[in-house]
Amino acid sequence: MNRPFRNGVCRVMALSAALAMVSAPARADSDNTALTNLISLVSQRLALAEPVARWKWANHQPITDAPREAALLADVEKRAAAAQLDLAFARAFFQDQIDASKEIQNALFATWRSTRAPEGAAPDLATSTRPQLDQLTKSMITGLVGVQGLRTAADCPSQVAQGIANWKTLTRYDSARSAALTRALGHVCESGGVGATG
Repeated sequence: MNRPFRNGVCRVMALSAALAMVSAPARADSDNTALTNLISLVSQRLALAEPVARWKWANHQPITDAPREAALLADVEKRAAAAQLDLAFARAFFQDQIDASKEIQNALFATWRSTRAPEGAAPDLATSTRPQLDQLTKSMITGLVGVQGLRTAADCPSQVAQGIANWKTLTRYDSARSAALTRALGHVCESGGVGATG
């Protein structure tokens, strides 16, 4: 893993841990906290796109894994039903996570093809990366329950946009990942999309 990426992951993880210690549990009546928690989880998931891409590159696997994606969405629907979360909302949100991750992976593949392949052994997908992704899925379901009160607010898109802007400032978020972060949060609001902050 290259040093800038590793440092970025460390910053995201450290801030996420700090938020977990000082923030109240995400609730619908605490939209800012709930939204920040969700953005933190999305950032952590996107950070795992690189080790996933490294494994796929090393093992000559395509970026799109349709059976795996279908299995994830089916699992999400079960978890959403158990959490009394709208299934369509949960499915759209996790489809966004898949698409945003693949956006980063495709960019990495393009870079590796045009410059040079990543150095070092790829992380093991089954024993290292997927367990982290699975844990994040569980946490994200809880996170989605927490933002349900925000979803229908008239200013939801602008709140999400401001939350993303704040997160980027707090974490010095990698600008190369900005579009993917916005894409991953595109269905938080019932109206869809992320609005302007001004």
